Amino acid sequence: MTIKILKSLNCPDRLIDHSVAVCKKALKLSSNFDVDIELLKTGALFHDVGRCRTNGIDHAMVGAEMLKKFGFSDEISNIALRHIGAGIPEEEAKLLGLPPNNYIPITLEEKIVAHADNLVHWNVEVNIDFTIKKWNEKLGEKHPSITRIIELHKEICGI
Repeated sequence: MTIKILKSLNCPDRLIDHSVAVCKKALKLSSNFDVDIELLKTGALFHDVGRCRTNGIDHAMVGAEMLKKFGFSDEISNIALRHIGAGIPEEEAKLLGLPPNNYIPITLEEKIVAHADNLVHWNVEVNIDFTIKKWNEKLGEKHPSITRIIELHKEICGI
């Protein structure tokens, strides 16, 4: 059903494959936690739905709004809203031109999906070193998002 919805929105197959891979990784990461598995699966499959409309950083906000319009719960739309990197605090959001908001994942399901997304490059699982290197190259080694990704990794993976 979820895949049919993504296809009906004209999401590219590559994006759908990515979402399926993130879902699989999220399920693996959740094995040590007491989480709502249906929420986790649905949130993971729809975390990037905003990319059907835009590939900018605003895809999280666009996706959350799309999910709300389709009648999905706040829990699902918040997974989409807060999944970018390890989240974006309000101060950084303003600098990025995003609407003022705290985009840091709060619930365990939000954190697991955000980190699963960090550990999947398109549809291939990657390790934390790959992820850090990728973000260092994009943002610079001193960017605060790198520290947030490492902290989220410690929380979710226990490392």
